[in-house]
Amino acid sequence: MDELKPILLLLTSGLLLRFSLTLTGQAWAKSHSHTVTFLVLPVITYVITKTISGNIALSLGMIGALSIVRFRHPVKSALELIMYFDLITIGIATSVRTKWAIQLVICTILVIFLVKILQKISNKFGKSFYNMSFNEGNITNSLEVFSKEKIDLIEQSDFLVNYLSDSSANNYTYRLSFNDKNSLQEFKNKLNKHKGIEKINVVFN
Repeated sequence: MDELKPILLLLTSGLLLRFSLTLTGQAWAKSHSHTVTFLVLPVITYVITKTISGNIALSLGMIGALSIVRFRHPVKSALELIMYFDLITIGIATSVRTKWAIQLVICTILVIFLVKILQKISNKFGKSFYNMSFNEGNITNSLEVFSKEKIDLIEQSDFLVNYLSDSSANNYTYRLSFNDKNSLQEFKNKLNKHKGIEKINVVFN
């Protein structure tokens, strides 16, 4: 039973990190492949670390075996890469000292939500805490809206990720992220009724 506790901790940690990302608008983390990765990667790292600990010959053999593995899935954003390192480190830390793993999970979740909160506060003052790019791969099923007037429907929406405004020039740029295409299409249909909108870019996953 004691051997299962670290596994349960790692599975719980992976779920918490995955939900933290999806709750803060990172739709890519909601896919099936990323969900499985968040659950399995720290467990695999934990098992490998426990297996090779104290055995130099086995450690060298494991390094040689892993060196021939080719990863064909491209990492599309810095955040995705960081999360992979985070999951690996959690697995390693759990095999050494569980307390360190718990601290890392808590710290990561706090940072994820803190950045989102700071962005929302910045948006209220017409500023941007960070810039978002559709090319980073962390925003899927997204809308980019260019408008000549302020749109309350967007600014009050939970789908809003980021926006830039220049009231003197009457230029507003909104970026929204959706969990699925249906939600995106429904919201886009509502926006079509606004005459001040100049252009809407749509990005599907």
